[in-house]
Amino acid sequence: MAFIMKGSPYNAVNTPIYSVDMDDNVLGMAQNNGTILINKNVSPLELKKSKTVEHEMVHIDQMKRGDLNYTDSYVLWKGKKYSRAAMKEGDKKLPWEMEAYKKQ
Repeated sequence: MAFIMKGSPYNAVNTPIYSVDMDDNVLGMAQNNGTILINKNVSPLELKKSKTVEHEMVHIDQMKRGDLNYTDSYVLWKGKKYSRAAMKEGDKKLPWEMEAYKKQ
């Protein structure tokens, strides 16, 4: 006799996180492929304080929901196109950033 397990008994996070070279003013970024990049110069203590991973996980969730996507030139948020050249990346007033800062 077999049984069927419905769902996982724990909440697993399968988002790969990589420590890489980045501009000093960037702590981390979520990628379209579902990974998170973290500035290699950020210490684990700084990461914990800044909540960088939690912030980027919100962006991963936004991408999975289909609300957020981006190219080299544009950020697409809920069907609206925003020029990356005309914005300050990471600005707390951007709609996708407002959600991330609120939840971190």
